[in-house]
Amino acid sequence: MNQEHPTSMTCAELLIRLLRDTYGVDTVFGIPGVHTIELYRGLEGGEGSGLRHVTPRHEQGAGFMADGYARATGRPGVCFIITGPGMTNIATAMGQALADSIPMLVISSVNRRDTLGRGQGRLHELPSQQQLLAGVSRFSHTLLDPEGLPEVLARAFAVFEGARPGPVHIEIPIDLFDAPVSSPRRWRRSPLAKAAPAPDAIAEAAAWLASAERPLVLLGGGCADSPGAARTLVEALDAPAVTTINAKGLLGRDHPLDLGANASLPAVRELAREADVVLAIGTELGETDYDVVFDDGFVLGGRLIRMDLDPQQLARNQAADLALVADAGLALESLAARLKGTCLARGGDERARTVRQALGLDRDPAFSPYVPLFDTLREALPEAILVGDSCATTYAANHLVAQPAPRRFFNASTGYGTLGYGLPAALGASLARPDLPVVALVGDGGVMFTLPELACAVEERLPVVILLWHNQGYEEIRRFMEDAGVTRLGVDIQAPDFLTVAHGFGCLATRVTTPVELAHALASRPADGPLLIEIDAAAWTAAVAHA
Repeated sequence: MNQEHPTSMTCAELLIRLLRDTYGVDTVFGIPGVHTIELYRGLEGGEGSGLRHVTPRHEQGAGFMADGYARATGRPGVCFIITGPGMTNIATAMGQALADSIPMLVISSVNRRDTLGRGQGRLHELPSQQQLLAGVSRFSHTLLDPEGLPEVLARAFAVFEGARPGPVHIEIPIDLFDAPVSSPRRWRRSPLAKAAPAPDAIAEAAAWLASAERPLVLLGGGCADSPGAARTLVEALDAPAVTTINAKGLLGRDHPLDLGANASLPAVRELAREADVVLAIGTELGETDYDVVFDDGFVLGGRLIRMDLDPQQLARNQAADLALVADAGLALESLAARLKGTCLARGGDERARTVRQALGLDRDPAFSPYVPLFDTLREALPEAILVGDSCATTYAANHLVAQPAPRRFFNASTGYGTLGYGLPAALGASLARPDLPVVALVGDGGVMFTLPELACAVEERLPVVILLWHNQGYEEIRRFMEDAGVTRLGVDIQAPDFLTVAHGFGCLATRVTTPVELAHALASRPADGPLLIEIDAAAWTAAVAHA
């Protein structure tokens, strides 16, 4: 037995040691409460404990920070959350993570074992906290025996590493935190080999693709850790590729075969209808990637090959002609290896170029205010991670932005589509990747959901740029109301003076109305704290139109 691991300790101490020593967790997001004090005994010593504790200002912020941390690294974000209201607060963040298959470990307290389900009006009591959270997690487990902690943690990390990831919730009754527990027999995590595709199925898929005249590749977020294989595959096939929002950057910046996340636009849809073989890897083929116009117009005309870790997902949205159950990254790598060196000249570059010209995104009046915005960002911060809320700039970025690598663009417009995500998720990404600049794309409506997290950004001295697009309310909902002939109600909301609010938190803030002013603001951003840049949408749009 390693001398660092005593033979007896409390359940809370064992939890900290397992997270840190066995699973390599380095950061925990949480707000201490009366029910979780014993967890913090295990965190004594601050940096000396090997775990960094970050205190958000709301449990929803904790969940979004953990989500951003996980998306930026591929490693699970970890939260310590209080019983009852803490769990209902974080449920929205767990719902977003579940929808986008993001690994998140939520450790919570729950009332004493002898009171569970008895409805005695105990502090923070819920009829069944475990049942409530089961709907927004891959599984929710109530620990009733402290000796079972190593096993349930192993189950959680098995989900993160070997199954379709998502949030896992483990609740620990408050009478177990200081319960004595013996040191586990093994501190080392069990190695887990991911599910590989069947060789005969890979051979069949390769044969279909090799004989295709007009192949199309659809790459989803499940491929994020295999960018080299993705490039090898699409280049060997000489096939245009759609990279979804969570796969942006997979082929590198401005790859000639990359059509981006534009599957909802007519030119890409026509390409999908004309394709004789379509390969979809690590993608749900879901509405928020392929049908954001909500008309069920994304139709595949040819044979469909699907590869995904989740067998149930292979039966959803689009019926496959050939379905492979496997880790998306391994499936991509296996198929790329089989086709490497193949020279299938089928005019892929020209097909992709024709589609991009038809899309004409840089000429589309709907995108005209945003093209100079993202051109300015790209010039000033070419390596930045962009983290978006559900807001106008994010919706435009989904179509306009190209990134140099995966895990550098993600937002809340996919799947669950919550508001308030952008700011705290950007903080999580900055904590995870201090080597890269991070930009939060937020709007004046959504940012109000989690604006207090500015205090956390200042406290942690995180150099995040918060790009706040101020269009005087809920612009997208205004447009939907007008298109539906519904009187505008509840969408023209009062906003605070964001610069005054930011200054009150100790955050530097400025207001810009032109790309030149934005470039100056970005050039003078602080290295040891956040900067809020407010863009007056009306003034910016007018300035761009007259430039």
